[in-house]
This record gives sequence, structure tokens and C-alpha cells, in this order.
Amino acid sequence: LSFKDHVCELLNTIDACQVFFDITVNFDLTKNYLDLVVTYTTLMILLSRIEERKAIIGLYNYAHEMTHGSSDREYPRLGQMIVDYENPLKKMMEEFVPHGKSLSDALISLQMVYPRRNLSADQWRNAQLLSLISAPSTMLNPAQSDTMPCEYLSLDTMEKWIVFGFILSHAALNSDPAALSLWKLSLQSSSCLCLFRDEVFHIHKAAEDLFVNIRGYNKRINDIRECKEAALSHAGSMHRERRKFLRSALKELATVLADQPGLLGPKALFVFMALSFARDEIIWLLRHADNIQKKSTDDFIDKHIAELIFYMEELRAHVRKYGPVMQRYYVQYLSGFDAVVLNELVQNLSVCPEDESIIMSSFVNTMTSLSVKQVEDGEVFDFRGMRLDWFRLQAYTSVSKASLGIADHRELGKMMNTIIFHTKMVDSLVEMLVETSDLSIFCFYSRAFEKMFQQCLELPSQSRYSISFPLLCMHFMSCTHELCPEERHHIGDRSLSLCNMFLDEMAKQARNLITDICTEQCTLSDQLLPKHCAKTISQAVNKKSKKQTGKKGEPEREKPGVESMRKNRLLVTNLDKLHTALSELCFSINYVPNMVVWEHTFTPREYLTSHLEIRFTKSIVGMTMYNQATQEIAKPSELLTSVRAYMTVLQSIENYVQIDITRVFNNVLLQQTQHLDSHGEPTITSLYTNWWTSCFYRYLETLLRQVSNGHIAYFPAMKAFVNLPTENELTFNAEEYSDISEMRSLSELLGPYGMKFLSESLMWHISSQVAELKKLVVENMEVLTQMRTSFDKPDQMAALFKKLTSVDSVLKRMTIIGVILSFRSLAQEALRDVLSYHIPFLVSSVEDFKDHIPRETDMKVAMNVYELSSAAGLPCEIDPALVVALSSQKSGHCNNIHCLAKAINQIAAALFTIHKGSIEDRLKEFLALASSSLLKIGQETDKVTTRNRESVYLLLDMIVQESPFLTMDLLESCFPYVLLRNAYHAVYKQSVSASA
Repeated sequence: LSFKDHVCELLNTIDACQVFFDITVNFDLTKNYLDLVVTYTTLMILLSRIEERKAIIGLYNYAHEMTHGSSDREYPRLGQMIVDYENPLKKMMEEFVPHGKSLSDALISLQMVYPRRNLSADQWRNAQLLSLISAPSTMLNPAQSDTMPCEYLSLDTMEKWIVFGFILSHAALNSDPAALSLWKLSLQSSSCLCLFRDEVFHIHKAAEDLFVNIRGYNKRINDIRECKEAALSHAGSMHRERRKFLRSALKELATVLADQPGLLGPKALFVFMALSFARDEIIWLLRHADNIQKKSTDDFIDKHIAELIFYMEELRAHVRKYGPVMQRYYVQYLSGFDAVVLNELVQNLSVCPEDESIIMSSFVNTMTSLSVKQVEDGEVFDFRGMRLDWFRLQAYTSVSKASLGIADHRELGKMMNTIIFHTKMVDSLVEMLVETSDLSIFCFYSRAFEKMFQQCLELPSQSRYSISFPLLCMHFMSCTHELCPEERHHIGDRSLSLCNMFLDEMAKQARNLITDICTEQCTLSDQLLPKHCAKTISQAVNKKSKKQTGKKGEPEREKPGVESMRKNRLLVTNLDKLHTALSELCFSINYVPNMVVWEHTFTPREYLTSHLEIRFTKSIVGMTMYNQATQEIAKPSELLTSVRAYMTVLQSIENYVQIDITRVFNNVLLQQTQHLDSHGEPTITSLYTNWWTSCFYRYLETLLRQVSNGHIAYFPAMKAFVNLPTENELTFNAEEYSDISEMRSLSELLGPYGMKFLSESLMWHISSQVAELKKLVVENMEVLTQMRTSFDKPDQMAALFKKLTSVDSVLKRMTIIGVILSFRSLAQEALRDVLSYHIPFLVSSVEDFKDHIPRETDMKVAMNVYELSSAAGLPCEIDPALVVALSSQKSGHCNNIHCLAKAINQIAAALFTIHKGSIEDRLKEFLALASSSLLKIGQETDKVTTRNRESVYLLLDMIVQESPFLTMDLLESCFPYVLLRNAYHAVYKQSVSASA
């Protein structure tokens, strides 16, 4: 109500003073007058749209009575205003009758500006609008215009002035052809206008409803209907063509200015015109696409809108980046040209009152005092006072009785408008960017905003411009106002959530493209695996031997690499499309290093990095193809090939985006060496460990039972477990998972940490077998104690041996332990080979450290060295992992009898280390007992007793060879070597006869 009173008072004062309005002369005065009228009209319309407005003011009055003890004295007037403005435009039409002349004069002055701005795209194209290179000879000339501030004046703003202005002063439509022309042109351009944010005003329906009740307005009503049809039929296509033209024009402008930023000085007007034109077209599309029912889909859906927004952002970035360049140019322009011209104009004035003369002189003095040094010194310029003085001067000189009438001195007004524009180029560049290119209205069209973004991502050619949507979120805070601070948090949160969502979707899209490329490359890499060459070799062998195999019409299998042979350069493969789409999207992600939205910094590249880490982790685990039900898993070598192909693709991403892909590898691959990753999910280390330990654990079900029954055997010469021919086919080939190449691949994948975890899991099974052995030892404790003191009495030893129980069980469990330790030695050797390749100098240092540790070193210190050595895959005299496994108890398979040697040596070393005994002395004692027993067997004649006697002799020899604590000299002192030589001969003859 108070605002209404002030507006009415001001309008009456303007009418009384008979103020002269012309947008091309006293621009600021005319613009603010028209803005005042439109703001007043908009406010009244919005007030009438509040459904509960009567209830709200009633509650307000009731609250006022409760608080102050009496009703608000303005309440009756407020209530009456609500009733009077039930139909606001109708009431205001009556109210504006006295103001009609001033308002229509101001509006008619737009006839020099509005038609020129509201041209078709073809007319713009013929005039080569916004082009810097159309006339190279004039490229350095400053862009000039008599109506400088009108050139970048918003078309949307002018249409609101015309529509609302001529509704309020409709009499001018009947009396002035220029007014009618402006009115019709604006009605043909749009179907609705923006009142406030997403509130719109439907022009044609409202105007027709108002004019239908006025006598003699049938012709105007027909005009409205014709314009409505024209707007619905042609406005959409006209604006679509404008956007198409502006895309190419802004692209050219941004490209030229990026190469020659110095042109921002003379051609600054072009930049702000381009921004204003593009902003108007985007807002028009946004408003009409959301509010017009009857429309052609093609005209109101623009899948290339992101490109136009992107070039706007490029121009804005150029202005912000090269602001000092523009300041230097216009400081010199103001002091060297504008000040001189203005001084001449003032001197030539026939009449110049003292006050006006003082203001004019201050303008000249202010501009004359400017210098480039101020820019170089970083001085902050502020011409707001000068612009306010010019506004006051416009008011002084526009009234009818002014001594110096600006209507008679139009050149002065036009010159001052140009000077004001030049001052804004020095101190108000940011404000100019907001005025001409602010798109914060997208904040209130979230659904349309998100839909445009999705359309942009779906079109590969437009995905490179998708970064424009997160950049638009930086605009949102400019729609807030200091008089309404409570909405800052709401709008700020919306800008943050939308920016986060856009960047996340862009990163997801890029991640999906990268994943598809990786899948293709893994497929190509898989074709190079050795297993796929078997068919080719078979065909070559058959061809050589002239054997005909297979069907005659069978097509020849394509060899790897065929996909790279192009018969036609127009042929585009799926991989080509993926790379093209990825390069386009990565351009967008890499466009800005970071952006600040409501004091929050976003880094687009980090979104991609985090998504790549998550996807790489899932892909590695997925490529193991582990099936817990069937216990199937990928061969380590095949997984390693796939992982390397994946990593090769990821490394190529650095060609598109400036991200540290090595950091991704380190984060992901290091986590894969642990039992669980950072999200608590299983890793390849846990999967392979579970698979191997389950193989060993299912003693009676799978691998180890088969080993015990001779289905699978460990071959030291081949360094692998090998399937033996059996009636029942095994579910997997042991050699495909345990040969040296597979174990090296496993070590490459799991690394030292992962291999240590695998060893610790295997040691747990050994410790369980040792626990069972201890039970057997306790069971036979008395007999074993007697045998220990009677090893030199053969007869007594034979009698004691017969008293032992569960001898086969001991042998079986020791064999189990030996098999597990044999597998671990394979794993350790593979790890050593891998580390020697990657870090040879470090491995050699560790090996040298281990080899030169003195015998008298404290056991704790020695164990630390052994633990370091074991982690590097080096063999140790004492296995630290086994010591830890057995010490945690204070307490674990198969005619692989040769595995006993490894089991006896390592178990003995571990146990005697735990119990603080002398390993060497205890093993010498074991050798004495064993040799005595074996010599006793040599004298036996019973076939059962002497069965496999030679093999047992060889086992004793293997125990000594495996042990770092026993020597061959020591063995020969208690067991004749001739027996060993004869045993080797006998076993060899037996194996030859068996194979025959």
C-alpha cells in the first residue's frame, strides 16, 4: 500500500512537470520510468493471484490488534485496495488515464529501437550481425552507436514495457500508427511474458478480455486474434532460427576473441549485444516451452541449447579474464576522446545554467584525470557518482520549463549515454555481465533444466557442451535480494544439488563409455591368449599332413587384428563411436579445473576420478568370475591380461582429461592386495585366497583327497601340481592354476601384501594338521620317549615301533603339510621372480641382508629379517609365517610322499623356534633316530616291512638336502651312501618298468 502511494505520487509529479521521455536520449530516466510502471503493474497482478489474500490481511490485522491493542490504521484502505484490484489491469487502465500521454510518449520512443532488435535470423545474417571478420579493415575500429545502451537492452524487457504500457494507455493504439505497430509486433513475437521468475502472463487472452468490454475496440480485438495466430504459427520457428544463427555467431566471436583478446576493447559492445541476444532467446524458449499448450514440438525443443549457453559462458569467461585489457582501453578512450568531445559540446551550448555547468565540468574533469597507470597500479575505479549525476541531470533537463532542455540538445544526451557505457567498461564489468547474460531463471525451471541436460548428454555432438549446465548453477545466487535474505539458503542449496547432480551424471556417462571401451579392448586382448592359437596350429598341422577335417563350407576363423584393417575410411566401428563420444564428453569435464557455486568449490575431474576408482574396483573383482557354488574362478594369467588391457585404456584417458590416473591405479590395486576394500567388499586377494584354501580345506571332497589318492601330484621338476589320468574327470586342471606362469600372474595381481595374506591362510590349515599331530604324539608319548633313548638298540626299536598307533595318520598329515608348503614355495618363488623384475635393486639388498645375518643373532631380530625376506619371496631357514601360525596355538593329502621332506624341515624349524630349542641339535637327533630305524629295515626279510624301502631311503636324502641345518657329511656319518646309490638305481629301474 505504501509502495502504491509513492508510485501514484511520483507519476502525478512526472505528469505535472511534463517530463520529456525518449529512450534514445535520456535513456536512464526513460528506462527507469517504464520499469516503474511495469513493476507496479506486475506487483498488482501477482497480488491478485494470491488466493487467500483476504484471509491473510485479516489475520495480519487480528495479530496487530493482539499485539498493539488496536487494528492497523491503514487496514481499511488495504482491504479496499484488495477489493478494488480484484481485476488489477482493468482498475489500472482507469487509474492510468491521466498518465497516458507520458507513458505513450516513452513507449513510442521505442520505435527506433524495438523493431531493430526484433528482426528475423535472415536479416541478422544478411547484415552480418556480431561478426568481427566480415570487414577486416574495420576490425580495430571501436563499435559505435548513437543508442549505445539500447543495443544490449533486453528484448524481453522491451516487450513487457510495450504490452503492459499500451494496455494501460490503450487510447494511443487508436490514435498513433507507431504505437499500433509496436503493439502488433510485440504480440506476434510472444504468447506469454514473465511476471516474476516462473510466473507468466498470457498476453493475448488477457488483452482480449480487457478490450472486449470497451466500446469501439472490435478492430483491436481482431488485431489481437490475428497476432495470436501469428505468434502460435510463426514465433516458434522465428526464434528457433535466431538461436541457430546465434550459435554460429557466438562461436565465431568467442573464437576470435580467444585468439585476439585485445579486440575486447573496441568490440566490447558486440560482446554484450551477443550475450543479451542469446539470453533473450534462451529465456523465451524456457518460458514458452513450459507454458504454451498448442505448439509444434520441433520449435519448442532445442537439443542444441547447451551449445548456445556454452558460447555465452566462453564470452563471459573472456570478459572476466581480460577485464584489465578492457579497462586500459576505455580509460584511454574516456580521457583522450570522450572528455574532449564532451568539453566541446558543453562549450557550444547556447544556454547552460550554473548547476548544469558545474555537473558537466565535473564530468570532463573526472575523465581527463584518468590514466593507464591507475590500471597498472590496480586502482579500484568507481564511476557510480558520475552516473548518478548524469541521472540527476537528465531529470533536470527533461522537465518542460528547464532552461537547458535535453530535447533540444539530443547530441549531448547521446554522447553522455556513450560515455556512461564506457565508464561501465572500466568499473562495472561484473554488473554488466549480470545485466546482459544472467540465466538464474533456470533455478525456477528445474524440471526443464534437467530435461535439457539429459537431452544434451544423449546427443554425442552436444555432450562436449554439457559443462554449461553446472556453470549455469553459478548464476543462481544473482537472483537473490538483500531484502529477502531467508531465501539465500534455499536457492543456494538448489544450486549446489543441481551442480552436484550434473557433474555426477557427466562423470557416470564418461565412466560408462570408458567401461564399454575397456570391455571391447579386453575382448580383443582375450583373442591374443595362447589358448586361442590351438585351433590355428591344428589347422596348420592338418594342412601339412593333408588331412581334411571339419565341414567343407566352414568359414576360416578371423585372426586377431583384422578389426584394424579398414577398406573404407567412412567405415565407423563401435569402438570409433565410443572414442568419439568419450573425447567430446571429456572436453566438457576438462573445460574448467574448478567452479565456485555459493562459496563451494566443485572439481569436475574429481567426479570422474572417483567414479573410475569405483568402476575399476568392481571390474577387477567381476573379471575373476568367481562362482562360490561351483568353485570356478578365472585363471590368474587371463585375469592379469584383462586387467592390463583395462589399465591401458584408463591410461589413455590422460590424453582427454588432466587427471592423475596413476593415483587411481594406486588406490584401487593396493586395496585389491588387502582382504577387503575401503567399502568392505571382497577383493581379488580374498577371492583367490578363499578359492585356494577351500581347495585345500576340502580334503575329502576335492583337491587334497584327489592328491592323496593319486589324482593330482606335485612335480618338483615342473614346479606345478599336475592332473593324473583317472576314470573320473576332474572339475579343473591343476596345472592351469599352479604352474609357474600362473603363480607369477597371481603374484603380479596380489602383490606382496596379497601373497602374505594367502600364505597366512594356508598356514592356518597347517596349524590345524599340527594340532592333530600333537594329539597323536601325546597318545604315543611313552613309546616315543623310550624310542628316543633306544635308537642304538635295533631289537628294542623294532618292538617299540609295533607299539606305535596311528602311524599312517601321521604320515598322511605330514604329507598334507608338505603339499601345502610345496604350493607355498611355488607362490614364494613366483613372488620373488615378479619382485626381482620390478624392484631388482631392493630385492638384491634384502637377499644380501638375509644371507649375511650372523648365526649368533638374537632370534627376535633374526625373525624380523626372515619376515622381511619372506615378504620379498625369498626362502628362509625358518618360515616366519609358519612360526606365527603355530605359535598362535602353543599347540593341518595323497601319496605325494616327497612333500614330507619339506614338511619335516619347516615344521621342525618352526616348532623348535617356538619352544626355544636348538634346531640343529634336534634335527641331528632326528637324523640319528631315522637312520637307525632305516638300517634296521635293511636287515628285515618280511616283505610287508621292507615295502618301498628304497623310496624311504631317498626320502631321508631329500630331508637332508632340503634342510639348511643338516649336511651330507653328517648323513654319511650315520647312513652309508652306498645304500642311497643303490636306492636311486632301484627306484629308477622300477619307474622304467612301470612306464613300459
